[in-house]
Amino acid sequence: MTTKISAAETGANGQTLEAPRAAVAAGATALSHEAHNFLADIEELVKATTSLTGDDLARAKAKLLERVAAARASVEKVGGAIADRTRQAAKATDGFVHERPWQAIGIGAALGLLLGFALARR
Repeated sequence: MTTKISAAETGANGQTLEAPRAAVAAGATALSHEAHNFLADIEELVKATTSLTGDDLARAKAKLLERVAAARASVEKVGGAIADRTRQAAKATDGFVHERPWQAIGIGAALGLLLGFALARR
């Protein structure tokens, strides 16, 4: 008898296992977008500051420090959200393993075999 396990199956706490995965992906996308914007701002400021002196240079430095602080806050926020969603996924996985231990062992063994075959081919 084989049982098909879907990715959207619910865990012990009633949450679907798909929701935390999608949330982590969204957080990673937001983090990537923030990093891209930050690097673009840095490049723009570096190009602009090559010919600046005095007060203009001080303003550019202040703008750069402000942007670094904003990027740091954004990364911390997204990182915290990813950590929370990862904890939710771990709880859902733990619930699944406790509800269906033999299926979890079978899935783990199958994944181990597939990984072993993939690594043996290299």
